[in-house]
Amino acid sequence: MNKKRRPYKTYTKEFKLEALRLVEQSDRPASEIANELGIRRNQLYKWKEQLEAKGDVAFSVRGRPKKDQESEAARLRAENKRLKEENAILKKAAVFFAKELD
Repeated sequence: MNKKRRPYKTYTKEFKLEALRLVEQSDRPASEIANELGIRRNQLYKWKEQLEAKGDVAFSVRGRPKKDQESEAARLRAENKRLKEENAILKKAAVFFAKELD
């Protein structure tokens, strides 16, 4: 009964730009255009936001940055979060064992 997740469908930069051009220049609703292209309407809006935010470099890199490319600050934030969680667990354990000694 375990379903395997389908791999993400990827689209080329040209496809995304053409889809956005169709939305901009057409008087048809975005949902109709998305249906014709076989994508979700919301995906068009996400691509539009990415294009507005990143400009020419939008759609050039696929997915999240790899671990080795991750910034030092992001790595340290993750480590800090993990250490805080471990510290909270140790505090709870200390309280538990202190009650046992009484």
